[in-house]
Amino acid sequence: MDHRPGLDPSVAEVRRAVRATLDTTDGSVVVALSGGADSLALAAATAFEATRRGIHAEAVVIDHGLQEGSDAIAADAAAKAVSFGLAARVVRVEVGAVDGPEAAARTARYDGLARGAADVGADTVLLGHTLDDQAETVLLGLARGSGGLSLAGMPAERRDATGPRWVRPLLGIRRRTTVAACRAEGLDPWSDPHNVDPAYARVRVRERVMPVLESELGPGVAEALARTAEQLREDAEAFQDMIDETIEDIVEHAEAGISISVAALAANPAALRNRIVRYVVESEFGVALTRSQTLEVARLAVDWRGQGPIDLPSCVARRVGARVEVVARAGD
Repeated sequence: MDHRPGLDPSVAEVRRAVRATLDTTDGSVVVALSGGADSLALAAATAFEATRRGIHAEAVVIDHGLQEGSDAIAADAAAKAVSFGLAARVVRVEVGAVDGPEAAARTARYDGLARGAADVGADTVLLGHTLDDQAETVLLGLARGSGGLSLAGMPAERRDATGPRWVRPLLGIRRRTTVAACRAEGLDPWSDPHNVDPAYARVRVRERVMPVLESELGPGVAEALARTAEQLREDAEAFQDMIDETIEDIVEHAEAGISISVAALAANPAALRNRIVRYVVESEFGVALTRSQTLEVARLAVDWRGQGPIDLPSCVARRVGARVEVVARAGD
C-alpha cells in the first residue's frame, strides 16, 4: 500500500495497478505512450515501479502521420517519458485504407507496438485503456448488435499466437483518476483533437451519450457497464473452452477449406452452434460473419431443405451429404 505523506491518492491508485501487473511479468516491458493523460500516467507509474523491481521498461510512441506536426507531437511524448526515467523510441507507421480510418489506425498502431517490443526484447506491452474506455466499448457493441463477445469488451490481458502479451493495467481505473495523477505529478498531457471530434462514434458516446446516461440513471453507469463486460468475458471464455474441446471431433479438412459434421453441429445448443460456425470460418479464412450469415450457415445443419451454396466473404458454405463444407470461393 502507498501511504507515504504527500502521495496523491490518484498517483497511488495508478501505481498499485501497475505494480500488480509487474508482479506477474518476467523480463522487459514496453509502455504504449500517446502523450495523453491515460498513457502518460501509466508511463510515469511504470517508470517508478519498474525501477524498484529492476525491470527494464521503455516507452514506444506511435506516430501515425495522420496530423500535421505528428512527428513533433510524438517526439514530445518520448521526451516526457525520458524525463521521468524511461527509455523511449518513436515508431512511424503507415495507416492503410481498409476497414475505415479508426480500424486501420488501430491495426497500424498494434503492428508498430509489436515491432517496438521486438526491438526492445520485451514480452509485455502495457496499454493505457481505462474503465471509461471499457464502458464506451460495451455501449458501442450494444448499439451495433455485435453479440456477446463484443459486449465482453477489452480483455485485461491477452497473448497473440505470435507476438507480445498485451496487458491493460488501468482497466479498473476511471479516466478522471489518470487526469488527476498527471496533475499531481506535474505532467502536461497532450490533447488529441481526434478525441473530441464528433465524426468518431466513440467520441459521441464519450461526450454525449455517457453524460446523458449518468444524468438520467445516476452515477455508476460506467462501472456497471465494465462489470457487464467482465461477466460476459467469463461466459465467452467458457464457450471458447467448449468450442476447443468440441471442434477436434466435428471438424475435418476439406479440399480448399473445412467441413463440419451436420449431426454434431445440430446437436449443440444454438449459442454454441453459432459460435462454432463463426470461429471455424474466422480461423480458416480470417473473416468475421454477420449474425444473418451465421444463421444461414447453421440452417444447412438444422433446417436443411435443399438450399444451395451460401456466398460468404472469401468463401462459400454448402451442404455435402452429412457435412457442411466451407471452402474458398472459386477464383479467390
